[in-house]
Amino acid sequence: MHKYILSLDQGTSSSRAILFDEQAHIVGIAQHETVQLYPRVDWVEQDAEEIWANQLQVAKEVMQQSAVSASQIAAIGITNQRETVVVWDKHTGKPVYNAIIWQDQRGIQACEKLREQGWEDYIRNNTGLVIDSYFSATKLQWILHHVEGARAKAEQGDLLFGTIDSFLMWKLSGGVLHITDVSNASRTMLFNIKEKCWDKKLISLFQIPEAMLPTVVDSAAVYGETCKGLFDDAQIPLCAMIGDQQAALFGQACFEEGTAKNTYGTGCFMLMNTGTTPVVSYHGLLTTIAWGINGRMEYALEGSVFVAGAVVKWLRDGLQLIHTVDETEALALEAAATHGVYFVPAFTGLGAPYWDMNAKGIITGITLATEKKHIVRAALESMAYQTKDVLNAMQYDSGIKLKELHVDGGAAANNFLMQFQADMLDVAVKRPQVIESTALGAAFLAGLAIGLWTKEQLTALRSVERTFEPSMDATQRGTLYEGWKKAVAKARS
Repeated sequence: MHKYILSLDQGTSSSRAILFDEQAHIVGIAQHETVQLYPRVDWVEQDAEEIWANQLQVAKEVMQQSAVSASQIAAIGITNQRETVVVWDKHTGKPVYNAIIWQDQRGIQACEKLREQGWEDYIRNNTGLVIDSYFSATKLQWILHHVEGARAKAEQGDLLFGTIDSFLMWKLSGGVLHITDVSNASRTMLFNIKEKCWDKKLISLFQIPEAMLPTVVDSAAVYGETCKGLFDDAQIPLCAMIGDQQAALFGQACFEEGTAKNTYGTGCFMLMNTGTTPVVSYHGLLTTIAWGINGRMEYALEGSVFVAGAVVKWLRDGLQLIHTVDETEALALEAAATHGVYFVPAFTGLGAPYWDMNAKGIITGITLATEKKHIVRAALESMAYQTKDVLNAMQYDSGIKLKELHVDGGAAANNFLMQFQADMLDVAVKRPQVIESTALGAAFLAGLAIGLWTKEQLTALRSVERTFEPSMDATQRGTLYEGWKKAVAKARS
């Protein structure tokens, strides 16, 4: 009988279920959008029960569509939107408040207070993170302070806290498993990535009752099984948990120190595997746990670019220079070069490694000879330049030279951009056959846990659709990048 792996991919905008076969080919996909709630300016929430209902529904849908029974599924792996907080009653399973989403900014004042109190170095050195409301700690603190009766119930041991992976695992196991994996724990601002445990000082600082916290486990292991009656008569092994960006790193088979992946979405998320030692960043990056397997922890450096694919969307919807995103590749190739035009898309400030919230977007170097095609090409090139900025920072921090870049996300389909990226970095850029890297990463980990695959087999299972080799000479590369740095200096506040 064929064996299948079910990957539950719970993202910010939707819950998805993807079935993979023993060759890691996609057999079926089901998806359901999640409603975003905005009770106040800068507050972002979702109904945690809706997330659970949607995730269960798509899991059942994908089995039905693919004519695969629950008894044929060898393992379930979970990957999830990170940092999002759920607090629920351990007796009833009911959340005491909506899930507070990673984008939510109600913790800004609490973060400012922590900075004033001098916690920045301790938090960076022990959690790998910067003090920011993006992470889970201030969200959890807010629920305990503001939801009536929550603190008292938590202190009595009646409430449980978790990121989305924990909540789904608890629900799938019928309340048996209250766990989170090391990758998700490392995004809470409560986990000590050196000691590999919840940080006593930070738990005390944020006034979190320890009984609320999930047990921290490896990213791949047989944790338990789904409760009876959830999927017909079968009880499916629950075998993997990992945050979405780390899952993409694993799905891209970035197993060696110095391998990296870049996801070209609205913005860019870049992660570089730094091996078994956490590297503290002094160039505006985050240190995060990539995954834990058989008690062995691997770490990554992470950097984010705020505006990547969004710049092309702006050319289409804002300036109306293009009708479709697909036009950009032909226009960029037609231009042959930008002739000194640079586009710094700092629409919402600049992210890593600059962290300049007051920077403004600019197009510089325009002359009477500048045409639409030059601006379009400059917009695409900006994604490659920003990626180079972040990866340079990763190399400075880690002392590790980038070997190759694995790519995914919508803009990775643009051949011009991928070739220019290879030229700018002077390394091969590899685009995979299966672009669902996040779900694939969770499936890979679940398959590892049950012995379906070995790590060596995973590298072979991940097929590369195209490799872009660098072809630009060093002088030209240097000249173009110097021009970019001058343009960024003009955009900065």
